[in-house]
Amino acid sequence: MRTPEEVFAERLATQTDVADVRDAEPGAFVLVDSRSRQAWDQGHIPGAVHLPTADIPLRAAELVDRGIPVVTYCWGPGCNGATRAALAFARLGYEVKEMLGGVEYWIREGFALRTPEGDVALPPDPLVAPAGAACGC
Repeated sequence: MRTPEEVFAERLATQTDVADVRDAEPGAFVLVDSRSRQAWDQGHIPGAVHLPTADIPLRAAELVDRGIPVVTYCWGPGCNGATRAALAFARLGYEVKEMLGGVEYWIREGFALRTPEGDVALPPDPLVAPAGAACGC
């Protein structure tokens, strides 16, 4: 049986959150949107690469450098698409994490989304993000 310390260390090794993704150094990882083309076209995180989960085994090598860590995202906490995408990358030998909260929490924390009309950001949702400050966690 694993200890709580091992469980939480494993979670931090395989998961990240939207604030950490946004605040990361450029080039620290490749951000992969694993949703459909229609979802991508509706709006996606600026700088992300579009690679639907079903296409990862066939196209990952052409789109994502194996030497750079990958972070996957999908719709949100009610969707396990980012988990399935992370598993597909892991099976190919990539270092990979799943972004908790998905594009839903990216938007809810007030971060910009790239849409056909341009980049759009909403005010942070006070139920999920502190107004005007970092969460400090």
